[in-house]
Amino acid sequence: MKWAGQLRPIVAALTVLAATGCVARAEDANDYPTSARAEYVYGCMKANGESRQSIEQCSCSIDVVASIVPYERYVTAETALSMSQVRGNLGVQFRTSEQANSAVNDLRRAQAEAEVRCF
Repeated sequence: MKWAGQLRPIVAALTVLAATGCVARAEDANDYPTSARAEYVYGCMKANGESRQSIEQCSCSIDVVASIVPYERYVTAETALSMSQVRGNLGVQFRTSEQANSAVNDLRRAQAEAEVRCF
């Protein structure tokens, strides 16, 4: 058991590295404000039933979306989806914009992944 004492510093270093790696990933995935997460969960629950199970599934869903789509891109997609419903020239600009369509497609892919993982 002579080597057990030599392992302690290595284990301690690995623990620190693992903890800092987890913190960095958690910070990256947590760039969505609470209000945006709450809105998403609320809308998701309206579409999927207002039950304890839907809270869990919808919370999981926004976590998956947040891990795939940066918040700025999410805002772009949500804005494009909302504004594309406006009648007239303003709505057309959002329906035909390549940037808006790309952001919406990214969001839809993330939501599809969330559907697979969470529902």
